Amino acid sequence: MSGPVPGTPSLLRAINDRAALQALLDRGPLTRPEIGTLTGLSKPTASQLLSRLQEAGLVVLDGIREGLPGRTAEVYRINPAAAYVGALDVTPARIEARVADITGTVVGEFTLPTPRRPAGELVERLRAALDGAGAPGPLRRVVIGVQAAIDPSAGTLGYATAKDMPGWQIPRVVETISEGLGVPVGVENNVNLVALAEQAHGAAQGQGDFVLLWADEGIGSAIVLGGRMHRGATGGAGEVGYMPTPGAPTARESGRYANHGYQALTGGPAVLKLLRSYGVRGADFRQAIAGAVRTAEGAGQKADDARAGLRDIAARLAVGLAAVTSVIDPGLIVLTGGIPLSGGETLRELVEHELHALTIPRPRLRLSTVEGNPVLSGALDLALDTARDEVFSSTVPTP
Repeated sequence: MSGPVPGTPSLLRAINDRAALQALLDRGPLTRPEIGTLTGLSKPTASQLLSRLQEAGLVVLDGIREGLPGRTAEVYRINPAAAYVGALDVTPARIEARVADITGTVVGEFTLPTPRRPAGELVERLRAALDGAGAPGPLRRVVIGVQAAIDPSAGTLGYATAKDMPGWQIPRVVETISEGLGVPVGVENNVNLVALAEQAHGAAQGQGDFVLLWADEGIGSAIVLGGRMHRGATGGAGEVGYMPTPGAPTARESGRYANHGYQALTGGPAVLKLLRSYGVRGADFRQAIAGAVRTAEGAGQKADDARAGLRDIAARLAVGLAAVTSVIDPGLIVLTGGIPLSGGETLRELVEHELHALTIPRPRLRLSTVEGNPVLSGALDLALDTARDEVFSSTVPTP
């Protein structure tokens, strides 16, 4: 009977190095005694570790901290120049870029408007956006958020037409972009990235199983099971905009990528049209929803009509969420995008009430709490996770 295999010295060093680097990431600059306390290492071992990390360029001195009379301690921090990563949010209207150092500090941002007829090759446009963000050094990893999904079996972009994503209908799309940019690239569905941001910083923190619904001009969702993103066989898990829904035309009548299903019932244009039928006005669906919420707080016929319109929107959203709930049985549904965020708690409560009337499970519904561009936040988190795994392993000697 064999016993447990003891850890090799190089493996133990790698574990200790990673623990120290994580402590510095989580807590900021630390002294050697503080690192030793947090990692459980002896003074000599902590000193050797810091020397090793400095030699590898991962840690730098950050001054001196004075303590008791006559005693000082050197302070160490992660070297921000150890690596840089990039994130891109690509839409038909623009490419938004963000770059950060290995600590997660954003060091540059840039937005490249997309002309009606994009000029140049796809890789050229992506490179122009990244160059505009001005990373201080070479990028270690780039993650791109798209309004589509990569089919892992074919290596091509799916769930989007050439009109939606011009220039992306190429074979081996991820490899082609990586080779063209000269940096490893990941391409991810934008709503999946929003869910990753929500899991890391927002309403889904600590949740292993949840569904995120993005309700805006378009409709999409993301599914997290057991703490991991579920993408499906063709990368299309969560593409609920195409889901057949009572009261909406199907792909058979409208065409595969036409306006049908859940999208036709609950997308921004449909919501604006619905509210106008209740006498609610607005330049776009966001303004109309926000106006309906304000009007509904009053009294009289206009307030009654606004409340009825909001209930109608909630009922439509709940129909699709009921189908998702019956299959996934999530404990939490996060609502985000222009429709729920414009409706705030008023619309959230209405959707939750309607959903619970349709299903046996009663998942909690919460509004997104991620600020700024959640697609870029999720893309940057994903790029940083990959880069840190690679860079923080660089102190381990190759066998």
